Amino acid sequence: MRPMPRLALLVATAGLLAVPGALLAQEAPPAPAPLEGTEGLKPLPAPHNNLPPIPAPPGATFPGVKPKQESAKPPVPQDRDSLLAELYTHLAQSRDAADAAPVAEAIEGMWLQSGSDTIGVLMARSAKAITDQKNDLALEFLDAVVELAPDYAEGWNRRAYVYFLQNNYESAAGDLRRALALEPNHFKALEGLARILRETGQKKAALQAYKQILKINPYQEGAKEAVDELSVEVEGQGI
Repeated sequence: MRPMPRLALLVATAGLLAVPGALLAQEAPPAPAPLEGTEGLKPLPAPHNNLPPIPAPPGATFPGVKPKQESAKPPVPQDRDSLLAELYTHLAQSRDAADAAPVAEAIEGMWLQSGSDTIGVLMARSAKAITDQKNDLALEFLDAVVELAPDYAEGWNRRAYVYFLQNNYESAAGDLRRALALEPNHFKALEGLARILRETGQKKAALQAYKQILKINPYQEGAKEAVDELSVEVEGQGI
């Protein structure tokens, strides 16, 4: 059997880490994305429930199957930071949008990890409240998330989304900056901040934010177009 390519192994590992065992038996409610688009923001993909098959333990035997000599396999990084760093590297070096998509999806799944069942429940309830257009209720859940887990970047990012829905750009931008301080490569939070900067007329800063997005995720939807448009607008101001 040919060894699994390194990138596929990384994506599979990220998927395994991103799905809490307690949530596998239930359908996860849709979760929101950071700020995107002029008509509102698209929802984040729900955490994946389809996990790859669990491999047999070393040395296991099955009737009628002869054991094969195992080929050398690259080590799988167990540490979240090292796994994310490697995924970010692959994302930045993606050949095209199709190549980037599964890597970006794996990264987004890892952002959702909190390491806490309580935070997971609060995040799920906030997502349900947003789906039901109960934004005040969603804020109550997310206030609890950032209070209980101030180092959890996705909590700040998710609350920024709700503030954006309420046209509270100042609070949304503040939360997005907190998310980026914790997760500097969070291209969705950076996209949200770029969107707010552009909406509030801060075109130079917005342009820099979109350029930074492209360094992290060269195929982030809409980012290149925003850079092209803002470059013309900023240059038109004599910059």
